[in-house]
Amino acid sequence: MHDILMVGLALFGGLAIFIYGMNLMSENLQKVAGERMRSVLALLTKNPVMGVLAGALATAVLQSSSATTVMAIGFVSARLMGLPQAISIIFGANIGTTITAQIVAFKITDYIMLFVFLGFLVYFIGKKERTKSLGLSIFGFGLLFLGIDTMGDAMKPLAENPVFTDLIAQVANVPVLGVLVGTVMTLVVQSSSATIAVLQNFASQAGPDGVTSVLGLVGALPILLGDNIGTTITAVMASIGQSRNAKRVALSHCLFNVSGALLFIWFIPQWAALIQFITPGPEVEVISRQIANAHTFFNCCMTLLWLPLIGIMAKIVTKAIPDVPRPDRTIVENIDRLARPLYLDQKLAAQPAAALQIVAQEVIRCGQIVHGTIVETVQAAKTKDADLIQGVIERADATDALCEKILDFITDMFASGVLTEEQAAQTTGVVRIVNELQRASQQCKLMADNLKGDFSDYSEKATTSLIEALEVVEAMFDSAIMAVKTNDLDHVRATLNRQDKVLELDMRMRREHMKRVAAGECDPMHRNSFVMMINEIDRVSNSCVSIVDTVSSDRVNFGFFVTPEAIEQANEALPVELAQEAEAANRRRAFR
Repeated sequence: MHDILMVGLALFGGLAIFIYGMNLMSENLQKVAGERMRSVLALLTKNPVMGVLAGALATAVLQSSSATTVMAIGFVSARLMGLPQAISIIFGANIGTTITAQIVAFKITDYIMLFVFLGFLVYFIGKKERTKSLGLSIFGFGLLFLGIDTMGDAMKPLAENPVFTDLIAQVANVPVLGVLVGTVMTLVVQSSSATIAVLQNFASQAGPDGVTSVLGLVGALPILLGDNIGTTITAVMASIGQSRNAKRVALSHCLFNVSGALLFIWFIPQWAALIQFITPGPEVEVISRQIANAHTFFNCCMTLLWLPLIGIMAKIVTKAIPDVPRPDRTIVENIDRLARPLYLDQKLAAQPAAALQIVAQEVIRCGQIVHGTIVETVQAAKTKDADLIQGVIERADATDALCEKILDFITDMFASGVLTEEQAAQTTGVVRIVNELQRASQQCKLMADNLKGDFSDYSEKATTSLIEALEVVEAMFDSAIMAVKTNDLDHVRATLNRQDKVLELDMRMRREHMKRVAAGECDPMHRNSFVMMINEIDRVSNSCVSIVDTVSSDRVNFGFFVTPEAIEQANEALPVELAQEAEAANRRRAFR
């Protein structure tokens, strides 16, 4: 009993070291990759073949197919990526995850502590963040193999136990049972890389004859198929609560691996013979590499099989999870939708390259909502319509809620500790922009409150001057948002030039209003409300200047987060109410 307990502790302890080392290596490789990771993500906007390549490269860098899968699901849910695109990413992720098994197949037992010491040394003496991250990556790599070595030592007594070897023989002779074992193992551990590493290590143990593997390649392959099926649960869990397209991505991942298992299970002997031909040698010495090669062969074959059929797979998952017709939303429902993030996905908060992209898209969307609020404020001032005035107030409240959610998401990103210094500096600039968007929307709300009061009693000249100033501020805000989108200094200069116009109007309005009061054209009782309107207009213009100052001073550059193609794609994916808002804004400009 004591021996069984010690074997179990060593086995699960080694597994814990392996998973921790893999996660440590993955997290710090993301920091080391930095801009390279962003370049890989830029490939996501290309054709399916490039999508497969991007998924494979991203998974090779992250050392986790689950992370890439969650990222793809998040992008689909945020409407930054179409379903066929995401499916191609999943294909690539399945290929990229085989890199871990290939690494595990290397026999570097004698050099484990060298990697551990070297990683610690680089981390300890490194001054720059990237150097320290590189050290932790090497340290995690060493821990990964330390875990494997610990598991190997724990499995040696099992390989010599007749009861256990008889049990394994039964599994090896019943492929379906092997698939079931592999699936359950991965469901429990939540990492196919870890369970495949356990499989490689166990298969490397010699059987009673001391020559052949205790499991054999024919017995290992069904378990490998089960590991591939089990890893799909991560995608399923990530899709819970997401859009229907996100659920379709998760289903496509399941379809890929399950269809592969159903196909390959009929050819286990032939598959094993092919792999043994490719990787010859004494079974115990080469079986770990054979399992790694079998894993790579399986995923490459299934990718080549499904890649030309991506359209068919998309139709299958769409038919399985059909769209549900929704009735037209009421005005209240549309306002409520504005307050909900369209792009943010909490599951991506710990994936900086993806998280920064969706934050950038959400901020651009927020800016468009605020611009629509300013347009509504101008129209409300012209028509003095009570419904328009109330709409401005409700939109401002919705924007305030949206900004808070964006800031909460950014806070979670900082708390996760995955941002590099450069990413953190850029994100700090994004926080400033969000704060200014929030402030500008609240100034619109204050002006709308004022429009409900004394504004209807203003003289025609006073009303005209305020509308003129509001129109200048609306154009100023529009150019400020364009500066954020494009990082174009021409839009920065246009914004600053309009500020001069606002300052000029400010002084003129104050001076002329006092003249009208003195001439009896305006009621002195309305002086405070008129001055308050001027002050709020000034504050909106100041927010515009603060936004472009953040852009021009290189504190934030949305090109750092996303490609122009991705921004264009995001704009096309805006919900119906925002598209209607843009159309309405254009009509109002034509009206003016």
